[in-house]
Amino acid sequence: MRYVVEPGYAVKVDPSLERVGVLLEPTSVVAKAWEHVERIGRRTTWEPRKALVTGAGPIGLLAALLAVQRGLDTHVLDRVTDGPKPQLVRDLGATYHSGSVEEACKDADVVVEATGVGQLVFDVMQHTGAGGIVCLTGVSSSGRSIGVDAGLLNRELVLENDVVFGSVNANRRHYEQAAEALARADRGWLEGLITRTVPVEQWQESLDRRPDDVKVVIDLSA
Repeated sequence: MRYVVEPGYAVKVDPSLERVGVLLEPTSVVAKAWEHVERIGRRTTWEPRKALVTGAGPIGLLAALLAVQRGLDTHVLDRVTDGPKPQLVRDLGATYHSGSVEEACKDADVVVEATGVGQLVFDVMQHTGAGGIVCLTGVSSSGRSIGVDAGLLNRELVLENDVVFGSVNANRRHYEQAAEALARADRGWLEGLITRTVPVEQWQESLDRRPDDVKVVIDLSA
């Protein structure tokens, strides 16, 4: 199976991943995020132990997968308390939370924020460990105001030597890193991310959010 990245170039995906090859693109996004996290971490002596991922959609769960593959104590925070997401997190060997950032993992070394929820973005900035790295992958909607103590936030970021950065698009090597990460992952777990497949002639149904949706796929084979 090949996944086209750009005209004239394709990344080869392990044949056993045929049913879940559609996950390559979102995995490439988090592969880039983790690559940049690790590059930033190397600015000093850095031995990360804990990772927090906020949001248990496809990006969040795949970010957690890559955190677990790196041997980190991984925590995932999302608002739902039932459905497939908590079990998918547990099946990774990670810990699922549905409360606050402070309750989930207030001293994380790395945070991958995958919701774009404004208040949550500022919460994770204030609850990392010293030298913490926050990667923002969620896109926030505009037009909403949030009260923030900017002085306190600035003080914590500076005195704790924290870093906050954004990351989304991936390039060729990140697709290759994604293919490698998926090849190492449990196939059954990856298949669990695809919670609904819609025939191409009914593609509109894929836009209707359902409570148990994680990743909805449009089947083009017809």
